[in-house]
Amino acid sequence: MRQSIGLGLTLLALWLGLSGHTEPMLVGFGILSCIIVVAVVLRMDVADRELFPFHLTLRALVYLPWLLWEIVKSNMDVCRRILDPRLPIAPRILRVRAGQHDEFGRVIYANSITLTPGTISTRLHEGEITVHALTREAADGLSDGRMNRRVSAAVDPR
Repeated sequence: MRQSIGLGLTLLALWLGLSGHTEPMLVGFGILSCIIVVAVVLRMDVADRELFPFHLTLRALVYLPWLLWEIVKSNMDVCRRILDPRLPIAPRILRVRAGQHDEFGRVIYANSITLTPGTISTRLHEGEITVHALTREAADGLSDGRMNRRVSAAVDPR
């Protein structure tokens, strides 16, 4: 039930944010459409913990700002390397261990790596992620395990 309510409220917030309408009739139609979507999801029996990970909401509020800052820092580094040809680019392939307890956590980790400019997750297999890194610094940043620990703290059950 919590998943359904969380999904409905998220859909409604997204609808309100994207539509920008505040007229009562249009907001009513938005609410009705969100209720219909939640009803269809429940009817299809696909509402589980992974559809709307309500249990991760508070921990995600800590992880997402950190990830956004890492994305900004990596973006600036990649831009500097593009604009200044004297800065080295040393592409490499490395494997990092994904320390999360379930597939959902490992996918979050692999996606976080890919979202960070200069690194791309190319394969996730048996708790290990193969990553293409643009520079030695980007590879070292993954090898230190900081992102792995942050993702684990955000998604693993306590």
